[in-house]
Amino acid sequence: MNSLIQVIRIGLLRTKLELKQFLRQRESVVFTLFFPVILLFIFGSVFKDTIAPGVTFSQYFVAGMIASGLVNTGFQQLAITIPMERDDGTLKRLRGTPMSVTSYFIGKALLVTILMIIQTALLLLFGTLMFGLNLPTSPTLWWNFTWLVILGSACSTVLGIAFSVVPKSGRGASAVVSPIVIILQFFSGVFFVFTSLPTWMQQFAAVFPLKWLTQGMRSVFLPEDFATQEVAGTWEIGKTAIILVIWLVAGLIISIRTFKWSRE
Repeated sequence: MNSLIQVIRIGLLRTKLELKQFLRQRESVVFTLFFPVILLFIFGSVFKDTIAPGVTFSQYFVAGMIASGLVNTGFQQLAITIPMERDDGTLKRLRGTPMSVTSYFIGKALLVTILMIIQTALLLLFGTLMFGLNLPTSPTLWWNFTWLVILGSACSTVLGIAFSVVPKSGRGASAVVSPIVIILQFFSGVFFVFTSLPTWMQQFAAVFPLKWLTQGMRSVFLPEDFATQEVAGTWEIGKTAIILVIWLVAGLIISIRTFKWSRE
């Protein structure tokens, strides 16, 4: 029990340090927190037509941007920064401290959660003020929104940690990770109406969690009758939760088994 408390305590201290380090990097702050808002402004200004009765493109797009933000803040950021920390010796130095792998994971996970809450709040605020975004109106929708953010953040975090062993160096991590994220965004209906994509793209995207996160967010922000325009004709909320949990468990197992403090 005492050891568990110690692990959590160190994890919380690591979270505080991770947040301080993040806030000192102005470029990362702007890109991570404000990039989705910038994209919403661009796409919302260009595409002003409705894609269905009572559904503007901005209303559709914000659901994808929140889901995509989970991937950018969790998977992409961690899959790039961890190899950099491994190369510059940060992880090697941490290995010589009382910090365990679990505490390190806690620090990263809570950082992602905090950043995602701020990013989502900015996106909803900006969308409401500038583009008349309609927020969820029932407790059930807000509950779905909450567990999607929490589960999506956890899933994105462990997958980012798991994938961090793939780049051969911190310098080349961005070149490996960023194209994967961009391709998944296009295939998962973040920038386009999902059902307008070719069938093979839809089937490919359905393997990965971003498609299901995006679809889940659409169930929160779009009218109930819009579900008939989804591939299955329903929101598939239960299936979304199951697939995200499967990816979460798989990512956690891979992270624990493959994580390295150094390249050696």
